[in-house]
Amino acid sequence: MSAETSEVRWRPGPTHLEKSRVARLMKKVGAATPAALHAWSVADVPRFWDVVLDDLGLDWYRRYDRTLDLAGGFPWAKWFVGGKTNVVLNCLDRHAGATSAGGGAPSAKLGPSPASAQREALVAESEDGRIVRLTYAELRREVGRAAGALRDLGVRPGDRVGIYMPMVAEVVIALFACLQVGAVAVPVFSAFGGEALGVRLADAGAVALFTADGGLRRGASVEIKSAADAAMAMAPTVRRAIVLRRTGQKVPWTPGRDLEWSEVVGKREPDLRTEVLDAEAPSMVLYTSGTTGKPKGCVHTHAGVLAQVVKELGYAFDVHAGDRFFWLTDVGWMMGPWEMIGVTALGGTVIVYEGAPNFPAPDRLFETCARHRVTHLGLAPTAVRVLRRAGDDLTAKHDLSSLRILGSTGEPWDPESWNWFFEKVGGGCCPVINISGGTELIGCLLSPLPVTPLKATTLGMPGLGMDCDVFDEDGRSIRGGIGHLVCKQPCPSMTKGFLNDRERYLDTYFSRFPGVWYHGDWAHVDADGFWFLHGRSDDTIKVAGKRVGPAEIEAAVVAHPAASEAAAIGVPDAVKGESIVVFVVLKPGRAESEALRDELVAAVERSLGKTCRPKSLRFVDALPKTRSAKIVRGAIRRRFLGEPAGDLASVENPDAVEAVARAR
Repeated sequence: MSAETSEVRWRPGPTHLEKSRVARLMKKVGAATPAALHAWSVADVPRFWDVVLDDLGLDWYRRYDRTLDLAGGFPWAKWFVGGKTNVVLNCLDRHAGATSAGGGAPSAKLGPSPASAQREALVAESEDGRIVRLTYAELRREVGRAAGALRDLGVRPGDRVGIYMPMVAEVVIALFACLQVGAVAVPVFSAFGGEALGVRLADAGAVALFTADGGLRRGASVEIKSAADAAMAMAPTVRRAIVLRRTGQKVPWTPGRDLEWSEVVGKREPDLRTEVLDAEAPSMVLYTSGTTGKPKGCVHTHAGVLAQVVKELGYAFDVHAGDRFFWLTDVGWMMGPWEMIGVTALGGTVIVYEGAPNFPAPDRLFETCARHRVTHLGLAPTAVRVLRRAGDDLTAKHDLSSLRILGSTGEPWDPESWNWFFEKVGGGCCPVINISGGTELIGCLLSPLPVTPLKATTLGMPGLGMDCDVFDEDGRSIRGGIGHLVCKQPCPSMTKGFLNDRERYLDTYFSRFPGVWYHGDWAHVDADGFWFLHGRSDDTIKVAGKRVGPAEIEAAVVAHPAASEAAAIGVPDAVKGESIVVFVVLKPGRAESEALRDELVAAVERSLGKTCRPKSLRFVDALPKTRSAKIVRGAIRRRFLGEPAGDLASVENPDAVEAVARAR
């Protein structure tokens, strides 16, 4: 089944059409259809954001004077000029009843407790069965302890603080503590090695680091403190490390620099003073995965993050107070801070998980969803492909009736996996809000709404306020063919350049089509107006003059009942320019054979034509991926061609890269 010609698989019902946040917004602005709402949202972008921020009820210490300042041009747009706010004001203070703000305030306290203060804000579960639950009042106090510890260590507004921890309750506390005191959080993936962490801490000029002795993964204690030590040796600006004793294992210790979380945070009185910050004050530096080239530090602001993330969680995911939101991710990926900030700003419950989603049993993820009555579940397509290998009855014994909305991001879907997620996990009644944006946006360019019908694998439409288009090579808008995904107007969360690399930022996003944000994805709008993605443009394979995205080839392979996952690359070919090589992971119980190889090659030819028939198809036990489940095709290609694989710091299973060279 081709994604572009598939039938509509989901249609909104009365609840979505009448009671969702976006339905309310449509009535408020007089938009009769979702398409009309989007057209209204980009016709006057400053007006759109004014209406949205009021509709979603975001709080300000001082209301802004001007919504958008384009004096420096699109790349250097300034938002909410003159406004004063803080992420913590919106995510914690207003729910917990905090009564004062400002780093210079002599005291602060929790005021009369609103009903929301006793609502559950955070649930943190680990694969060993440990569960931590915190109400908004409890989370606010714990964040205040950590914020006080940072102030005791001399951390001031604008200082950068690294976060290198497993997905436990304390990682959420650390993030909000940085934001409360005005420090710039630098969250980094907890499975990175010391060199990858060190490069990021040094580039950011971090002065402190939140870390842990280790974490849990597939029943084992994984030590991370040694990597943190190696990183701090590369980043001499880091003066202090606050270390959580998560596993209790013996780790290196530097007296005077390394401090026990239980001592400096656990025993401190909460400091509830929230810094009053300019709207454009930096909140986070998020680094791209760094699978190739030097990592790029994307700089995000307090107001920009709040506006974009809360808009997306509010309208696209229809999060309400009391909803229970679980996205399988890490704090070092955009989706970690995205869910922590967006869900709490709307009064929901964030659920985080430490460990593997299919350990100790293949259905662990769904057991967790049932136990916590999850209403929103987000997974990467690759995670779904891995889970479904355990069989179609994986979800059968778990009560998933609490699920209302499914989410996904990170890479293109294949129709078979999308349908499994939709039918087996969501019961055929939950929309799959498939979003795409990036670290540099901490948000989405494309996003369905719960009031729009959905085809399998679609991203629906551009997000509200996102003036997206598909351009051909000459910068002309096209429909019906594959082209470049672009955005023609700024949004509040677009990175404020790359940290320490102004020119690279301009070259990356604004050199291809001057005055337009070039995102680097192949996109397509079908005859019915549904948007689809076809992978990164730098992954594109050009065979005999025909461009084809690896996702199309991989979808054709995975449609075969024996195939679980696939990765397609282009390799030099003297006649065609490039030819196609495909690496395939089979489902359990399916054996490699020449007959099966021929079947899979033929499946690609049937789907995409003889020109795209793979030159070679090879079986492997696993595909190399980042922890966020993105297949690292660039590393696969380089290793297959006998070249150095490149920076594998973000790759969860680097052995799989080497296995590529031995595949037959």
